[in-house]
Amino acid sequence: MRLEYFMLIDRVVRLDLGAGSITCEAKVPDNSTIFEGHFPGYPLMPGVLLIECMAQTAGWMLVAAHKLQRMPFLAAVKDAKLRSFVTPGQQLLTEAVLSHSGSGYAMTEASISCEGKLVCNADITFRLTGFPTPGFATEMRKRAEAIGLPISEALTND
Repeated sequence: MRLEYFMLIDRVVRLDLGAGSITCEAKVPDNSTIFEGHFPGYPLMPGVLLIECMAQTAGWMLVAAHKLQRMPFLAAVKDAKLRSFVTPGQQLLTEAVLSHSGSGYAMTEASISCEGKLVCNADITFRLTGFPTPGFATEMRKRAEAIGLPISEALTND
């Protein structure tokens, strides 16, 4: 997890395009400037970053499902529940499932767990568009490779 660059997913553990699901890992860094103010003497991962982590997990599934031809942009977060605190150094398991897709939008159900305990969950909606520039698409492909998104599966799976 590279908080300073908003790169919150470390590794794709499982992608099942047939089932419309993905599982990823993310390790909260031991040190980050965000913990200096959130909160002094009691560092906690901000809830907004947990929601972003769920959105990125679901987003990578959608990038793969659309064969790296469509970009999911966050459109809505509903029924977000923050159930437990997340502290520096914890290993997170993030999961997302596609619940609906059509008319340029996709709806997902996402969650994060830590040590087998549910930390947070939300329903997340995305607007799907083409990549705004070729350079952006190239950078997304590089990041997909870096986190182990099975690009060859995404490109060959119907």
